[in-house]
Amino acid sequence: MAKNNKRPTSWATLLFYGVLGVTILVYVLRGFAVLSMLPGGVIWFLIILSIAAGVLATLVNLRRSY
Repeated sequence: MAKNNKRPTSWATLLFYGVLGVTILVYVLRGFAVLSMLPGGVIWFLIILSIAAGVLATLVNLRRSY
């Protein structure tokens, strides 16, 4: 019988998915003019936060693999 080698999802990966989801949601809603009063700096902040969370998730997952 085959073993299940799938590891549980780390907290950093869940954080990345959450931040990325909020970023995409805000970007789409701003495109539909629902959040048109939001300044562009907020979008850039969310994009940079998504990148940072992705790097953190990658580092945590690399550390867990050893």
